Amino acid sequence: MTEATDKKEAPPAHDEWLRVESLDLDAQGVAHKADGMVVFIEGALPFEEVRLNVHRKKNNWAQGTVTAIRRESSQRVRPGCPHFGLHPGACGGCKMQHLDAAAQVAVKQRSLEDNLWHLGKVRPENVLRPLEGPAWHYRYRARLSVRHVVKKGTVLIGFHERKSRYLADMQVCPVLPAQVSAMLMPLRALIGSMDARETCPQIELACGDSPGGTGLGVIALVLRHLEPLSEADVARLKDFAARNEGVQWWLQSKGPETVKLLEEGGPALAYALPEFGVTMPFKPTDFTQVNPHINRVLVGRALRLLDVGPDERVIDWFCGLGNFTLPLASRAREVLGIEGSDTLVGRAGANYERNRAAVPGRRALSPTTFVARNLFEMTPAMLVADGAADKWLVDPPREGAFALAKALADLHQQVELHDGGWAPPKRIVYVSCNPSTLARDAGLLVHQAGYRCTHAGVVNMFPHTAHVESIAVFERA
Repeated sequence: MTEATDKKEAPPAHDEWLRVESLDLDAQGVAHKADGMVVFIEGALPFEEVRLNVHRKKNNWAQGTVTAIRRESSQRVRPGCPHFGLHPGACGGCKMQHLDAAAQVAVKQRSLEDNLWHLGKVRPENVLRPLEGPAWHYRYRARLSVRHVVKKGTVLIGFHERKSRYLADMQVCPVLPAQVSAMLMPLRALIGSMDARETCPQIELACGDSPGGTGLGVIALVLRHLEPLSEADVARLKDFAARNEGVQWWLQSKGPETVKLLEEGGPALAYALPEFGVTMPFKPTDFTQVNPHINRVLVGRALRLLDVGPDERVIDWFCGLGNFTLPLASRAREVLGIEGSDTLVGRAGANYERNRAAVPGRRALSPTTFVARNLFEMTPAMLVADGAADKWLVDPPREGAFALAKALADLHQQVELHDGGWAPPKRIVYVSCNPSTLARDAGLLVHQAGYRCTHAGVVNMFPHTAHVESIAVFERA
C-alpha cells in the first residue's frame, strides 16, 4: 500500500539479453548493448544475463529495471525485508539486500580502490581487511518521516519509497533494532490517535547503549511538531513511553536548539567504548555513528594504525563529541581536538571531564584541549599556529578535508614556516564516509604533501546500502 498509485503507461521493453559486468554504487547492474551503449539496470547483479524495461535513455546511456533473468548470480540472495524490492511501494532505504553481504563488501572495496586511483591517482601499498559487523538490527540512528494519509485512514512512519516522495508502508524494518522495528505499528497507532497527527512530520531515532555497552539501552524518539501539543497528546506520549521499555520522548518545536526532554530523569543517552574505558553521553540530535557495533571496532583499528606513543602529541581533526579524541587521550601525551560546531566542542569538553579520571585498567586521560574552528577555511598559517603534532586523526563529513590537506601541501612547499619548530605529522589516519572526497584529498597528500598511502580499506558501517565508509593511512615519505 502506498500513498498514491501512479497511472503511467508501461515503459518500453528491451528484448536484447545483456550480460551484467559490474555493480555501481547505486546498486545498479552495469552492462553494454551490442552497439556499445552503457546500460544501468536496477535489480541486476554482476555476471547475470538479463532483460529490462528501459525507463530513461540518453545519447550514450540508458537506464532500466530488470524484468527477466536467464542466468542468475550465485551471490543473489533472498532479501531479509518484505518491503525491499522493485515492486510498487517498495522501501528505498536499502539498495543491496538482494546481494550476499560479503559480496556487498567486495563491491564497496572495489569502489574505494577505483576512486583512489581514478580520482587521486593513488594506490594503497596494502589493502586492509574489511571491517564487518551485524548485517541486521544495526541501525541505532534514523530519521523517520511521518504522514497522516487521510484517504487511507492511516499514519505511515518510515523511509520513502524507492525513487519517490511518498512514504513506504513500512510495518517492520530489519535494519533497525528489533525492539524499534516491533514498535513501528504501535507508533503509527499512537500518532493516529493524537490531536496533532497532521502537524507531526518526523520522528528522529537515536539509541544508546545499556549500562556497560552490552546491548540496547535508551530509545530516544525526537518528535518534530509544528504546533504546540495539547495536554491530551502529551499524556498519550507519556503513556506510550511507560508501556515501551527504554523509550524516552524528546520534543522539537523548531530548530535543533529547541529539542528538549519531555520527562526529566531516567537514564542518560550514551554509548560506550569499552576497549578504552570511556562512556560518551550525547543528545539525540548530536552526530554519532549509526552503527555502534562497527564504531567500536573502527575506533580500535584507527588507534592501532595510528600507533600513538605516550610521548606523542596528536591532533584530532573534525573531532565531534570526542569519539576518537578520548581514546587518543588514553594513549598520547597530549591531544588537541578541533571541530566546527561550538555545540559539539562543548559536549566533547564535558565528555572529557566526565571520563578524565583514571579507572581500573586505564590511566587518567592525558591533557586534552578542544577548539571550535571552521575547518573548511584552513590556511598554512593556522596549521602552524596549532603547533606541531606527531600524528593526526582526520574524520571529516562527506565534504572531506580538502582545505586541511591543501594547507598541509602548501606547507610542504614553504620551508621557511618550519623554522619556528613546526613539522608535519609523521602519520595520518583518515576516516572517510565518502570515497570520492577521500580520493581527492589522498591525491593532495601523496602528490603534493610528501606522503605515501600505506593502507586503505572499507568499513561496512551501513550494510545493504550503497554508503561506503573507509579508512586510509598516510606516512611521511
